[in-house]
Amino acid sequence: MFDPVIAPSGTLLGLLQRGRGDGTLHALAAPRDEALAALDHCVLHDPRHDWQVENRSLYYARLYLDLDGGLDEIEGHLFSADDRLDDAEERTGLSLAVLGHLASYGREDALGLLRRYAATGANWAWALDELALRDDDAGLRALALPVLARFPLTARGEADLAATVRDAFEPRPWRLWAEDRREAVGARVRAAREQGSFDRWQRQLSPTGPRPGWSVEAVFEWAEQGLERGSALHLPAARCLNAVAGPEDRERIVEAARDGGDGARSASLHYLAESRDPAVLDLIEAAAGSPSRTVAEAAVAAFERMCGEEAVDRARGWVHRPDALGASAAGVLACRGGHEDAQLVLGALRETVRSDGPDAQALYRLVDGAGRLGIVCAAPVLRHVYRETASSQLRGRAARALAATDPSFATGFAVECLWDCEETTREVAALHAETGDVRVAERLRRLAADPAEEDEVQTAVRSRIGTDPAAM
Repeated sequence: MFDPVIAPSGTLLGLLQRGRGDGTLHALAAPRDEALAALDHCVLHDPRHDWQVENRSLYYARLYLDLDGGLDEIEGHLFSADDRLDDAEERTGLSLAVLGHLASYGREDALGLLRRYAATGANWAWALDELALRDDDAGLRALALPVLARFPLTARGEADLAATVRDAFEPRPWRLWAEDRREAVGARVRAAREQGSFDRWQRQLSPTGPRPGWSVEAVFEWAEQGLERGSALHLPAARCLNAVAGPEDRERIVEAARDGGDGARSASLHYLAESRDPAVLDLIEAAAGSPSRTVAEAAVAAFERMCGEEAVDRARGWVHRPDALGASAAGVLACRGGHEDAQLVLGALRETVRSDGPDAQALYRLVDGAGRLGIVCAAPVLRHVYRETASSQLRGRAARALAATDPSFATGFAVECLWDCEETTREVAALHAETGDVRVAERLRRLAADPAEEDEVQTAVRSRIGTDPAAM
């Protein structure tokens, strides 16, 4: 899929796309048709840069409930002709997840759409997982024949069915169907489950990786072969070196880290970094300037995995480098440096925002570091990242950092964070939001009573309600 186009942060659409709490508050204050149009746009055109880690579904489902929104647009999206042409999970996953949450809130129209899509849609497995958590046994049993009809009665069809049953994220429907007395349902699913278990057992008996008794040279050869096949095996190869290498092999490993092939060099750098070899930092510095992207990236990754004081000390010398190793050094100082490194971390934070924008990957550790080190003068930059980033994960990190650095957080961003799309951000807000605001007290009570809310958030909410009379 193409990267989503994110509207400016000052617009209703931009706020909803980012999953900000202010998105919900502005939508409830906007004309209903305008708010529903923006909401539908977000659900039909997933705005997340990383849909596998960022949350939006509960956030959007709650807004559909608050706006009493219909599901016609979602229905048209799911059952359009595009569903036959584009079966990627990203196209329909958010819509199906939103329907799942709405079904858990008692929306029968959402439950009906999930059942229809599980029977006929391209991304049926996702819909079935949503139903496995929310539908009753009768509803799931009714889907047995439509789902099994997707797998023809051929050797390939039976193999595909066995793999699907084996890898199912939610096994409940398959367990129900295995109990079905019909030959075309129960017997077939039981056979598929047995075949899946046999396939897993066979894979365990026939490993394709390293064998006991391998030498250092054999590990290097395996790492090189992995690169030739397009698979980076640096980390598993480094673990193999831990198992087979002795003191007599150090010179050979250091040589490979200096001049070996890309696979062997990368594996050696990781091995030497993990063992905190005294030569590794010089080797990493040399490898970081390698014309091989594989080696340069492995050198930076090996450095980031080091945890000793010698790595932190070297980071202080590398932090001003204008390359990936310099950015990595700033991240190491943010994560493991002391208060004497606060100015270096602050400088790196400001420069990263200025040069790479509010969505830069390097900001994650720098934002965490600003909070960990309590860099009060970082608050203006953190507020900018909070407002502008399209990543709800990064915004949540900025909120945690602001809680540690910005005295105005409790009466400012913490309030809107109670409506944020990320549960960890709502948890931070529940711990810090000033309860003198009438919106905060009402929101805390609602979160405490919402069965869809995460346990950690409800624990934080109840700790405030139980100790703060103003929140009652």
